[in-house]
Amino acid sequence: MTATPPPPTVAGPPLLDAEALARLRALDPGGRMGVLHRVMSTYVASIDRSLAQLQAAADGDDAEAVSRLAHTLKSSSASIGAMAMSRACSEVERRLRAGLPGSLHDDVQRLLAEGQAAREAAAAMLRD
Repeated sequence: MTATPPPPTVAGPPLLDAEALARLRALDPGGRMGVLHRVMSTYVASIDRSLAQLQAAADGDDAEAVSRLAHTLKSSSASIGAMAMSRACSEVERRLRAGLPGSLHDDVQRLLAEGQAAREAAAAMLRD
């Protein structure tokens, strides 16, 4: 039996949740069908598009579009174990839907930073 490599990390907690990765691996014991690779590849391609859309929404001061994108990214990020990104999306979405005061620019910058970290962690899984 081969050892499972730990999820990518930076200074601090792992960028990808080990339990979420274990659930993905359980869908394809032994990795013969490449489920983990396909899921990570799809996430990387999707988040690249979504981060560009987030920036465009911020540039257009479109809070509704930011909220929709945050909603979509919340669940896709959680599914690969990018929990910091998922939490950031949840918080931004909740604030925007409730109409609470805040800075759309700051919200988007936070999502872009968390999204880039999640993207890099998913891409690292593809290189392993």
